[in-house]
Amino acid sequence: MEQVKWIWSVMDRSYHKWHIMALVISAVTSLMLLINPTLTARLVDEVIIAQNPEPLVGLLLTMLAVKVLREGSRYLMVTTLERTSQNMIYNLRRRLFHSLQYQDARFFDQNRAGDLMTRMSADTDWCRHFLSYIDYMATDSVVMFLSVSIYLFFVSWKLALALVCVTPVLMLITKVYSKGARRMFIDMRDKLSEMNAGAQENIAANRVVKAFAREEHEKEGFDHKSAAYRDANLAINKRWLSFYPFIELLANAMTFITVFFGGILLMRGELTPGELTIFTSLSWALSVPMRNLGNLLNDWQRFSTCATKVMQLDLSRPDIRDPETPVPHDHIEGKVEFRNVSFTYDRQEVLSDVSFSAEPGQTVAIMGPTGSGKTTLIQLLARCYDTTGGEILVDGCDVRRWNLNELRGGIGTATQDVFLFSDTVEGNIAFGNQELTVDVVKDFARRAAAEEFVPHLADGYDTIIGERGVGLSGGQKQRIALARALAMRPGILVMDDTTSAVDMETEQYIQRELRQLPYDCTKIIIAQRISSVKDADLILILKDGKITERGTHEELLRQRGYYWETYCLQNGLDVDAPLKEAM
Repeated sequence: MEQVKWIWSVMDRSYHKWHIMALVISAVTSLMLLINPTLTARLVDEVIIAQNPEPLVGLLLTMLAVKVLREGSRYLMVTTLERTSQNMIYNLRRRLFHSLQYQDARFFDQNRAGDLMTRMSADTDWCRHFLSYIDYMATDSVVMFLSVSIYLFFVSWKLALALVCVTPVLMLITKVYSKGARRMFIDMRDKLSEMNAGAQENIAANRVVKAFAREEHEKEGFDHKSAAYRDANLAINKRWLSFYPFIELLANAMTFITVFFGGILLMRGELTPGELTIFTSLSWALSVPMRNLGNLLNDWQRFSTCATKVMQLDLSRPDIRDPETPVPHDHIEGKVEFRNVSFTYDRQEVLSDVSFSAEPGQTVAIMGPTGSGKTTLIQLLARCYDTTGGEILVDGCDVRRWNLNELRGGIGTATQDVFLFSDTVEGNIAFGNQELTVDVVKDFARRAAAEEFVPHLADGYDTIIGERGVGLSGGQKQRIALARALAMRPGILVMDDTTSAVDMETEQYIQRELRQLPYDCTKIIIAQRISSVKDADLILILKDGKITERGTHEELLRQRGYYWETYCLQNGLDVDAPLKEAM
């Protein structure tokens, strides 16, 4: 019932009364089933048996009016349930998307995109299905069974008792069926998530798949996941079908009992023909809830499984969030300080005792082998993760005391792994500041060396470039991403291998433009090219999560460590060459 309470809380309060009204209409229309069989009994006893045609027209018109009124009421009920369920799923999807927007990086590390999409689509639709079908069918079945049972006891308690005695057997069958059903539905839901995750991953990596000619391998992998989902569905259906014949047998037993035992009572004079007609007319009303019970139980188990998954997403809260009383800041000046920063991820130490500082307007460059923790540093700066030791200060204030929007809004980030939205070039560049004019967008595109190719696209700055920048080269995507970061006018500009895919001439142009920005900002550059970092005020060499070298270009060359070896490798020098040859 926890899932039902949660679903109810998602719906707008103004819709609660409409949903309750629809369920009341459902109950009333179920009660109306008793009217026409009663009128039919009168028709048999007072008209046909008594050979009295006088009440015939009145009874038929009344039966017609009841039928029309019931069907009209059920139409109103169904449309009302649809409105309330659509309101709920609209609110739910908004809440889920809102929740996703504010989740931290660790959440997305632990949850696959395909699984999240399953929760946002198929799982939420089962939540809607509960409000639009399951709850009203359950109301229908319960009210129908109880009202008909009570009514039939008043007509003939002996025949009614014979019919109702079937119920305990049905309850026993239902209990046996439901015992392992929930586990099977959970397994089926997990198989669906795995299949969707595999499809999403393959779509995102389609270029890699084609580059390695692994289409057949991926087809086999997807076929395996799809077959697992199919088998899970078949297992559930097989379990249900193994119980369904017994339920059908019990339901049909109602008709047999009515004809056999009712006929005996009629011959004994304990039932009139009209009263027997009531039983033959309403025995289906006792069997229908029995037939519905299995389907409702199936739907309930599936709803419960899906709703639990959606609840977890809706109720999850990020570990990284705004402090209760954030320190207000107008903008970021650009002073950055790392004090003895350490970071551990899943018990693995990524950074250890990292300390450095940068004054506003300075440039700090970070180099080091792959996996040394360079990218983690900038993720900690923007509080994508929190440090496990030490502190990071921006403008003299610990980042954990900053409002997240103010902090991240003042840090412009351009990374090597570029993501561009399915939007125009202008829209992508102005993503961080929607108020930019076209002229300003073009100016930052020029500074990022994107102006040289954007005007030649099909529609210039109005060209739709597609998800992940489809249709552009790696260097072109990087330049648009850099223009997007520059357009934010950040107090801190982070460039994580941003120019790795551009040629040396374009890189030199970008470096000149970065020194002539129309605003002051501190630059943090992660790169592997000496040409990208040699003019920095401070160069850090990171290895195994620790700073092993620090200084300017000339100072690091004199240390003849990692920086010196990289310099020699990129300039064709022998590592044993005299320093004066390199200088």
